[in-house]
Amino acid sequence: MPKNSNRSALTKKAQVTIPKKIRSFLGLRPGDAVEFVVRHNEVKIVPLSSDLEGNFGKVFPNKKPEEFNIIRSLTEEQIAKETANEVH
Repeated sequence: MPKNSNRSALTKKAQVTIPKKIRSFLGLRPGDAVEFVVRHNEVKIVPLSSDLEGNFGKVFPNKKPEEFNIIRSLTEEQIAKETANEVH
């Protein structure tokens, strides 16, 4: 009996390996997400896109951006004070 490369067996942990031909056809690589869609007693495997644009704005920084002009000004003032104290 010829080996059917589109078959896979369920493991003890209820996991299944997607056959290479199917992964190639769907353009899947390790780490890619898929969705299982059930319709009329059939299950479809649908690749999920993970584009950056789709996730834009969903993550927020912990801090506000630094005001580098203010930091530079404060640093220059501190250096000037330290330099003036060394001269006297």
